[in-house]
Amino acid sequence: MAWVAAIVMAVGAAAPALAQIGLPPSLPSLPSGLSDRLPLTGGIDGLARSAVDDALHAPGRVTALVRNARGALQADPNGWPVLTGEVVAVDLSPNAQRQALAAGFTVLREERLDALDLAVVVLAPPRRMRLDRAVDRLRDLAPDAEITFNHVAAPAGFVGAAVPGAPLQSNGSAPAARLGLIDTGIEATHLAMAGSAVEQRGFSGPPRMGAHGTAVASLMIGDAGAFKGGDPGAGLLVADIYGGQANGGSATALASALAWMVERRVAVVNISLVGPRNALIERAVSAAQRRGLILVAAVGNDGPAAPPLYPAAYPQVIGVTAVNAQGRVLPEAGRGEQVDYAAPGADMAAAGQAGSFVTVRGTSFAAPLVAALIAKSGRQSLRPTEAGAPGRDDVYGDGVVGAALRTQPSSVGARGRLAS
Repeated sequence: MAWVAAIVMAVGAAAPALAQIGLPPSLPSLPSGLSDRLPLTGGIDGLARSAVDDALHAPGRVTALVRNARGALQADPNGWPVLTGEVVAVDLSPNAQRQALAAGFTVLREERLDALDLAVVVLAPPRRMRLDRAVDRLRDLAPDAEITFNHVAAPAGFVGAAVPGAPLQSNGSAPAARLGLIDTGIEATHLAMAGSAVEQRGFSGPPRMGAHGTAVASLMIGDAGAFKGGDPGAGLLVADIYGGQANGGSATALASALAWMVERRVAVVNISLVGPRNALIERAVSAAQRRGLILVAAVGNDGPAAPPLYPAAYPQVIGVTAVNAQGRVLPEAGRGEQVDYAAPGADMAAAGQAGSFVTVRGTSFAAPLVAALIAKSGRQSLRPTEAGAPGRDDVYGDGVVGAALRTQPSSVGARGRLAS
């Protein structure tokens, strides 16, 4: 197959440099759903199989999530965290579902995402069947359905387990919100966001405040003295897909959150999260985009040689990298065709916990600025400043936008640091 040959050639060409830094090569996105399927099929052998597996393998920092989850997560064949004992089926026919039940599968839950025209069934494998074998088996039983693991996304560059905050009380409603955020819950009473209408909903239990979501939200709608977000004072819908849980951030929760955003007619949604290619999320992203939703995502912080991370690498999503105060791309930022724009993502302040401000660093904090600017004035208003090589490149995309939105940490008394 032509794409396999291209991967082998790319790996071979990059091998000398990669051997010195111990990182996988940056490879083009694979065909739809392929990362779910390749590790479990037998049609690729030798060097080609090894090259594909290397390109799809999870970064080491992500595999730590499985170790810290106390059994709530396990790893797929490439090391990406997935919910233990769950297989996801999209558009599973009644006949295929009956065959699955007869084969020993158990239905854990079903959900119809009408806003995305998707029917999702989550099944448990037959007793004592390994999860990867269960995925293979269900694909045999239901060849017309999309079968995948229930992958878990992590905040871009996230290290370690999340520290759950207290359950959030209702923050009212934001009926005309043009901005959405899929992340952790946020501290909506923070001075930087107290003037905005913020509505939060949990998709992995009740919403809980998280440092990551709070910082990202402030960069979207913040308005407090010297501190300004990309769309100051705007209304915001927040979908907390973590709920402070070790098994939060699942593909099913993210898809449900996207459906909610579409139902509420949000214009632009920021997703500063990364994970592998996933068939359910790919279907949900495509459906949301067809319904007019603009999606913006961070490209991740696993280094310039890392493979494309999702959802930023889906062609329907605007991928954002980060630059420092000198306008230079962060060395840890991802690179590739998925990069559409660069924006400030380091040497700047964002909202911290308990009303404080912190200094932030990472592509997670560049993406919300771009999302907010698009929501405020449209994508045509971005007018990127060229950086790097002339024209579009895989480091800065079309160039740097929102350079004036960096708030100096000293101007708001920022203390502490948050990297993602």
